[in-house]
Amino acid sequence: MTTRTLAVVSAGLSQPSSTRLLADRLAAATSQSLREVGISPSVEVVELRDVAHDLTDNLLTGFPSPKLRSAIDTVIGADGLIAVTPIFAASYSGLFKTFFDVLEPQSLLAKPVLLGATAGTARHSLALEHAMRPLFAYLRSIVAPTAVFAASEDWGAGDSPNGRGLGERIERAGAELARLVSAEQRRPVTDPFESLTPFEQLLSGA
Repeated sequence: MTTRTLAVVSAGLSQPSSTRLLADRLAAATSQSLREVGISPSVEVVELRDVAHDLTDNLLTGFPSPKLRSAIDTVIGADGLIAVTPIFAASYSGLFKTFFDVLEPQSLLAKPVLLGATAGTARHSLALEHAMRPLFAYLRSIVAPTAVFAASEDWGAGDSPNGRGLGERIERAGAELARLVSAEQRRPVTDPFESLTPFEQLLSGA
């Protein structure tokens, strides 16, 4: 059976956290969709709170610790990525941004990504579109159409409209990421600047 690896990045600060809960539910929905098409999922979770000090040291020294290097390799080596952050001041957390700042350029090129976010109020839901989606567009990842936001009121809502709505969004988003990850052939995204003719060669007429 074909296997696909999912890396799950959770930037929740508390333990347990609603951010990790959403990340786990998105991973479960994606895994279920992969199994339905005969693919065995392997899920690896990266809790950013566990490498917070390592990230600061990396910013200051330019070198990742072995622990941070392992987390980075997990994300880069995965077939798909689920990235979930709490929303602070209408944007992703500083811890979340710092992790993606230390990745090498092009390391998430063409990688399928599913976005998720949590906050105390639904007023922050647009942060998925005006903050998170542009970040991964800049990184040139392939972002699933559905991003999932969960406010405090969504948790424990059971069979109420809020509870059903969150569950439906999670299932839809998981299915979308599974389709991206399970594609037998993804057209490689090449850098248009890789094959530029050197300026000196243009001047020489060669």
